[in-house]
Amino acid sequence: MLSYYFKCRRGEVGGNDFTTKAGRRVQQIILLHISCSVRADTSGNSLRMSRNPLPLPLNALLLSQIWGEKMLKILHRLPLKSWVINAGKSALNEDQACCEVVVARRRPMSYCPPSTPSKTPTAKRRNSLPNGEALGLRVEHMMGEESEGLVFHYWALFDGHAGSGAAVVASRLLQHHIACQLQAVIEILRNFHSPPPTVLGEEPDSSPYLQGNPPGPHRALTRAASLRGAAGAPSSPSSTPPPPRFYMEKRVQHESLVIGAIENAFKEMDAQIEREKQVYSISGGCTALTVVYLLGKLYVGNAGDSRAIIIRDNEIVSMSTEFTPESERQRLQFLGYMQPQLLGNEFTHLEFPRRVQRKEVGKRMLYRDFTMNGWAYKTVEDEDLKFPLIYGEGKKARVLATIGVTRGLGDHDLKVHDSNIYIKPFLSCIPEVKVYNLTQHEHGTDDVLVMGTDGLWDVLTNEEVAEAVGAFLSNCDPDDLHRYTMAAQDLVMRARGVLRDRGWRITNERLGSGDDISVFIIPLMYGNRQP
Repeated sequence: MLSYYFKCRRGEVGGNDFTTKAGRRVQQIILLHISCSVRADTSGNSLRMSRNPLPLPLNALLLSQIWGEKMLKILHRLPLKSWVINAGKSALNEDQACCEVVVARRRPMSYCPPSTPSKTPTAKRRNSLPNGEALGLRVEHMMGEESEGLVFHYWALFDGHAGSGAAVVASRLLQHHIACQLQAVIEILRNFHSPPPTVLGEEPDSSPYLQGNPPGPHRALTRAASLRGAAGAPSSPSSTPPPPRFYMEKRVQHESLVIGAIENAFKEMDAQIEREKQVYSISGGCTALTVVYLLGKLYVGNAGDSRAIIIRDNEIVSMSTEFTPESERQRLQFLGYMQPQLLGNEFTHLEFPRRVQRKEVGKRMLYRDFTMNGWAYKTVEDEDLKFPLIYGEGKKARVLATIGVTRGLGDHDLKVHDSNIYIKPFLSCIPEVKVYNLTQHEHGTDDVLVMGTDGLWDVLTNEEVAEAVGAFLSNCDPDDLHRYTMAAQDLVMRARGVLRDRGWRITNERLGSGDDISVFIIPLMYGNRQP
C-alpha cells in the first residue's frame, strides 16, 4: 500500500521547493518520504538543509504483483529530490520511521534465533545492526515469494527519548520479529475456512474433546447433561467411549493469531534491546506505533502516546489508545501495591490531588488507589508523605517523577534521578492492537489512515486533523500524485505553527508544538483490491 510520510523538527524552513523521497537504504521500502530530518547514515545522523537528488530503489516486479500497473506508474513519476529541515536540536534524530513490504516465509520458529553479539569492533557491530543480517533475521524481498510465504505491508513510527538508540534499532528490526512470529502460522492464516487448531498438527475437529459430537455450536454437552449422565457420560449404558465431563473449547479467530504475533514481536524486540544495549550502545527508549496490512485487514499496534486514526467518508475511526501515567494509573498503582520494594521506600502507590504536607498528618484528605475510579477521604499518615508514584496532570503527568509514557521499547537502564530505583518494571512493551477490515468498506480517494507522533496530537485534535486533511484533499485534483504528500506536509506545518513575536503560534494564537513531529498519511482506496 502506498504511504506518504512527513517529518519535522522545530526550526526555520530552508527553502520552498517541496519534494518527495521514496525508498530506504537498508532494504527495499515503499515509502514516499518528505523529511524535515532525513537520516544521513544508518546511525541516525542528520543532514542539514540538503536538497540533493535521491535514488528510488523500488522493487517494480513486487509492486506490480501486489498493487498492479497503476501503482508502478505513480511511483515512477515521482520527483527524485528531498526537502530537508533540521534545526540542529540534537545530533541524532529521536523520531524514526519505517515502511516496507515484507515476506514471511514458510520456516519453523527456530529460523528466528536469539542474536549473539559478534566479537568485532564496536563500530562494525553498530553498522551491521540495522539490516538484521548480523542477527539471523533476514527477510527476503523477491519476486515469487508470495507463493512460498505471506506478504504483508508494514508502517511504523518510533518516538525516541533519552537518546535515539532504541528508536533507530526498532525501526530497523521490529518488522523482522513480526515476520518471524508469523512464520509459524502461515498455513493456518491461509486456510481461513477452518478454525486454528488448538494443538499444531491436529485437525480442527479431531480433538478428543470433540470426538463423537458433530461439528458446530452444539457439539459440546452442557454441564447439566454431563452431570445427569447424557450419552457418552460415565453413568450412561452406551458403549460410546466416555468423553471428559467438561470439554468446552474456546474458539480462536485467525486475526487473533496475527495480534498475538505482533504482541510477541514487541516483546522480542524489547528483549533484544536489553540483551544488546551495551554491545551496540543502544540508548534511551521509544514509543512504537505500527501498522501491518495483511490479508485485507489493518492491524494497528500502539505502545506509547503516538496515535492513529482513520478518516472515512468524513467520519473518524480511532485506531489507537495513548498509554500515559493517567490512562494506566490503576495498573501502575496495583504493581506498586503488590511489589512495594519497587518503590524504594521513596514513593507511595496512592494518589492525592496534590502533595501531602506534614502539617496535614492526621487530617482527612482526598485520595484514590488502584481499586478506585472515584475519590474518597482517608486519614493522612506519615507513609502518605512520600512522593506519589503518579504525579502531575495531562502532559505533565510522570511515573516516579521521571517519564511521561508507560509503554514502549527500551529504557532498561532508566532510573529515578539520584537514586537506585529502576523505572522499567512499571513500563510495558506490550502494544494494544486494533483491527480494521478494509474489505468491509468501499474507500474513496479521500479516505486515509493518519499516523502521527505526539508532536502532532499535542496541539491538534482528531477533529482538527480530519478537517484539515479533508479540506486539503478536496481542493486537490484526485489524479494529483502528490496530494497525500502535501496533505502530510500541511498537517506538520499546522502543528508547527508560525514564528511570531510571542513564539510559535498555530490557529487561534495557541502555542505550536515544541516536539518532533512525524506523520504518515496512507490512502486506503488501494486496499479495496486485496486480498
